[in-house]
Amino acid sequence: MELGTREKAILALERRAFPGPGAKERAIREELDLSPVRYYQLLNALLDDGRALAHDPVTVNRLRRIRETRRAER
Repeated sequence: MELGTREKAILALERRAFPGPGAKERAIREELDLSPVRYYQLLNALLDDGRALAHDPVTVNRLRRIRETRRAER
């Protein structure tokens, strides 16, 4: 089974660079019609989904490394 449109859009948004503070949150609201909190909940679940890894391994592995680093710092 393949990722849905929303899941692909979340990963695509994570690949982008944003110019300044608040730009990413604005894009989340405007492009995906999600609150930032819900967006990050969905993104976190995607990082554990093998389909996401197959779809975009570079982005998923980068985000997994960041997540693990933050967990280790706590």
